[in-house]
Formats: sequence, C-alpha cells, structure tokens
Amino acid sequence: MILLGNDHGGLALKEAIKALLTERGIPFEDCGTDSNNSVDYPDFGIKVARRVSNSDGVTGILVCGTGIGMSIVANKFPRVRAALATDVFMARMAKEHNNANILVLGGRVLTPELAREMVVAWLDAAFEGGRHQGRLDKIAAIEQELCTC
Repeated sequence: MILLGNDHGGLALKEAIKALLTERGIPFEDCGTDSNNSVDYPDFGIKVARRVSNSDGVTGILVCGTGIGMSIVANKFPRVRAALATDVFMARMAKEHNNANILVLGGRVLTPELAREMVVAWLDAAFEGGRHQGRLDKIAAIEQELCTC
C-alpha cells in the first residue's frame, strides 16, 4: 500500500502519480487535498508519515511545491526515512542506499513526466543492505535515544 499526500502545490503531480500507480496495478490511498485552494502541507504530511511510521509495509509519496516542507514534516516521525529527490538517480538511490519508505517530490520543480520516471525508479529499486544497513542502524539508534514513543 502506498499512501499519497499533497498540498495545493502538489495536486497536479499527485494526479500523474495516481495514474501511474493505477496503470501498474499498485494499491494506493489518496490522503492529500483534491483542490488547488491553499492548504497547510504539514496536515497532509503528518497523515502519511504517521501511518508509515506505525505500519510495516506501508510506504508513501508526498508532494508539495518544492518537497522541502513535506520532507521536514515526514522526517520528524520515528522509522520514517523520507527522501526528497529531484531526479531519477536520486529517487533510485533513496531506495537502494537509504531504504526510503517515503519519496518526496516537488510539484513546482518537476514535470509530471519526470516525476513518473522517478516514481518508477523508486518503486523498482531494492534496498542493497550491507554497509547501508549499518548506516540506517545508526540513524535508528538516534531515534531510540531521542524518542519516547
């Protein structure tokens, strides 16, 4: 299950991503706004990140104007590894090296075509483990130290 979250700045990109997921037969839930009216991105980032944080096997894609705000929000949650990507290489590396469980995109930065390519790269990539797992373990230790959740 992939959770989609967006603000008004990410609406068009989210719709392109929904079409891609539908084409590929990938189940998703739309947790974002369906309007171009101004909304607060944290409200939608929180919805997605909280569920990814608390559920095994649930991933997310967040979209706001630049992706920066959504990245900041999502990475406040334990066990969330939200990666802001601006090209296909970054999207693939987000999964292969960082095992990102949320991909973050900028609706005012990317074309729908490029965003679709990036989502495909992220979906099709596999976490490489090995030395990368040790790095993620260090991050998880920080979460344990700081979080009383």
